[in-house]
Amino acid sequence: MLSAAAGALLAVSLSATPLRQVLLTPEEEAVFSQQDAIASQSLRFPKLTRPVNILILGTKVLTSDLDTPPQHDPGYHALVDSFEGLSDTMLLVRFDPEIQKLSVLSIPRDTYTRIEGYGEMKINAANYHGGAPLAARTISRLVGGVPIDRYVRVNVQGVEKLIDALGGVEVYVPKDMKYTDHSQHLYIDLKEGQQHLNGDEAMQFLRYRYDKYGDIGRVQRQQILMRAIIEQALSPGTLLRVPQILQVIKDNIDTNLSVEEIAALAGFAANTDRDEVQMMMLPGRFNGDGQEGISYWLPNYSEIEEVMAQHFDQGYGTTLGTRPSQLRVAIQDSTGNPEAVATVRQALREQGYTNIFRGDSPPEPLQTTRIIAQRGDAYSAEDLQAVLGIGEVRVESTGEISSDLTIQLGSDWRELKW
Repeated sequence: MLSAAAGALLAVSLSATPLRQVLLTPEEEAVFSQQDAIASQSLRFPKLTRPVNILILGTKVLTSDLDTPPQHDPGYHALVDSFEGLSDTMLLVRFDPEIQKLSVLSIPRDTYTRIEGYGEMKINAANYHGGAPLAARTISRLVGGVPIDRYVRVNVQGVEKLIDALGGVEVYVPKDMKYTDHSQHLYIDLKEGQQHLNGDEAMQFLRYRYDKYGDIGRVQRQQILMRAIIEQALSPGTLLRVPQILQVIKDNIDTNLSVEEIAALAGFAANTDRDEVQMMMLPGRFNGDGQEGISYWLPNYSEIEEVMAQHFDQGYGTTLGTRPSQLRVAIQDSTGNPEAVATVRQALREQGYTNIFRGDSPPEPLQTTRIIAQRGDAYSAEDLQAVLGIGEVRVESTGEISSDLTIQLGSDWRELKW
């Protein structure tokens, strides 16, 4: 499958960076690491030569965002095939061949930060004002100066087409989602339960924001959808869809990655164990109504340092010394059995976990308990799993946002040591 993909990639173009849609100045190019090659050609397939940090930006541009919007229907804010708008999605992804691990940091678009030359505002404006280079500089500064090697920009229409090219994805929709916005011709109508979503339905799943957590709930759904896309992309049946997938990539992506680098990244991802795909969210908190009623996500810089140290090899962290009594542990119950929650709570208290609270129900009924490292603290999640003797550890941000660890309790709770 990888060989076929490599051949198709090489057929896309003979140029060094065939998917570059926007030319950068030498100063803008210098934002991205140029020192060491990130991939080398082997006899069989290009391979990564070192850890690599890739910035992925998902943009949504409407006709109303344009300097000269169309006049034929001024009330309709249609999607535009462009990379130059606000970034709806921002992901910093680390491919680390030294430990065979893939780490993803989701950055909420409402994150309050300083954008060089423009002042303090929401971070999603960086791409609008200065494209990928300014977005990369802003995000690098936010997370403690971690270098960013390359960038990928994709518009919303491209994501929809990619999911269709993959044949759709399997996602558990946590509740009925219904919303209408005639100005964007946006009609969301999804039913709760396990669903096979096509591209348009997946975009409905992503764009729905009317839930408890607002933009943060949207980040959580991004992570759920990312796992679903990874599962679908690595399934054997995807091999037959490679030509359609590559055509979508060619038409809807802007990146300074070369063909060799793309092939090396794809090969690494395909050979990475699912348990080693770890997804975090930028630590922070809501500001309430904020300034003049504007909602912001306020970064927690000390917790950001911990995440970057543990997952991006940047600086030093102290997570290894976290005591059970210092951890905020949420229990989300999918069993509907009060005895299950009481048993887990008692087991945790006996082991020194004193800050325990009941969270919302998880999005789906579970057979296997999930121990979610909500803030990226994989070590503490593994310790908790050892205490309980059940469940699987997931490093992602799909649990209770106010917790350090979230236990999404499944029907295997009866196998507890207590």
